[in-house]
Amino acid sequence: MNRREALKLLATAPFIASLDWTPEEVSAAALKVDDLAGTTYAPEFFTDHEWRTVHVLVDLIIPADEKSGSATDAGVPEFMDFILNESSELRQRSMREGLAWLDAESRRRNSVAFVDASDAQRRAILDDIAWPARAPESMRDAVSWFNGFRDLTAAGFFSSRIGYDDLDFRGNEFVTEWQGCPPAALEKLGVSYDLMEDNG
Repeated sequence: MNRREALKLLATAPFIASLDWTPEEVSAAALKVDDLAGTTYAPEFFTDHEWRTVHVLVDLIIPADEKSGSATDAGVPEFMDFILNESSELRQRSMREGLAWLDAESRRRNSVAFVDASDAQRRAILDDIAWPARAPESMRDAVSWFNGFRDLTAAGFFSSRIGYDDLDFRGNEFVTEWQGCPPAALEKLGVSYDLMEDNG
């Protein structure tokens, strides 16, 4: 099974099922991003300002680390643009209203748009909406929007080539002989084959 075939099986993933988009929509957008390799992309849904904001926001959600690239490295903004361009007017309006709220809140606090704020100023706003249980009641709508944005970011990232590598996805490898669960994984789970055999 190659990666393109695997993407078509996203319907079986509980995470994808929890999104407001269908597995088919997610798969189609991920495959379109694949086809962009080595090209320059011009957004069709997002305005220039929204496009800059989305780049900043997705990289705050999934930054680059020692294991993999960032959300923008994985093509998440392009993924979002594809999926939103094909979406309902309600979904499109929700995205635009959420991005506009970020700018309004940043201007209220810092006198600049979200994308022009400092990293610390951006993070302070996100800290207020990223944790539903701690969020002020006045920000419930922003919390709901950000949860959806974060989910869509994760869907775009983990359906990308970078995301597959980050997960160490092995679905495309033929296993000739099962060697058992790696010792490090057994240790992390606090189990051993001896315990499993004793329990049946």
